[in-house]
Amino acid sequence: MKKQLKSPKQNGSMTTINKKKMTSFRTYLEELFPVAHFQLDYTHDYELVIVVMLSAQTTDKSVNLVTPTLFGRFPTLKALKEAPIKDIEEAIKTIGLYRNKARHIKNIATIIDEEFNGVVPSESELLMRLPGVGNKTRNVIQAELFNIPSFAVDTHVMRISKRLGFAKEKNQPDQIEMILKGLMKPQFYNKVNHQMIMFGRNICLARSPKCQICKMKNDCLYFLKNQK
Repeated sequence: MKKQLKSPKQNGSMTTINKKKMTSFRTYLEELFPVAHFQLDYTHDYELVIVVMLSAQTTDKSVNLVTPTLFGRFPTLKALKEAPIKDIEEAIKTIGLYRNKARHIKNIATIIDEEFNGVVPSESELLMRLPGVGNKTRNVIQAELFNIPSFAVDTHVMRISKRLGFAKEKNQPDQIEMILKGLMKPQFYNKVNHQMIMFGRNICLARSPKCQICKMKNDCLYFLKNQK
């Protein structure tokens, strides 16, 4: 049985400080990225499930390069579930873990078509039955397709949360999700999630972050530690 992560404890004063910091950060994000949205290309709901699964350990750009071929060659759930694995692999071979992901695509299409009557469900327990769908992927699907307030913690969100002191280095993605949700109202989750990802891609880079132009640098543990 998978061990369930507990919500990390923060004292009242620290929570208050982080809420104020998050309010400032949200204001800054709104200045930088007033329009923030989902970056992966898809047409049908089931395609969203597949593109998010494909995006694990690769870039959105890489996924968007292969999906026109994939969905062009296999334009329906039926076509995907009946496609030979080798043909699916060939369509997505330029992205990481393509062999595993090809199997996931075929199985996702089969389950959605046969068990869910061709409809992507909104319920967490049903989404988690799909191969390659974990907490992050589930959150993205619920936010994008059903506008359910969610927070998908990817490498960008995790890095930013730790650098700005919202989370500790030891905190896992599930714990960071709970921390961030506690710092703002649910109506902000989805947009701030997209804005943080864009901030991580454009400003708070993993290597050589653009600290000098960042308005949050005085609250950033990374910047304060690496000042010369």
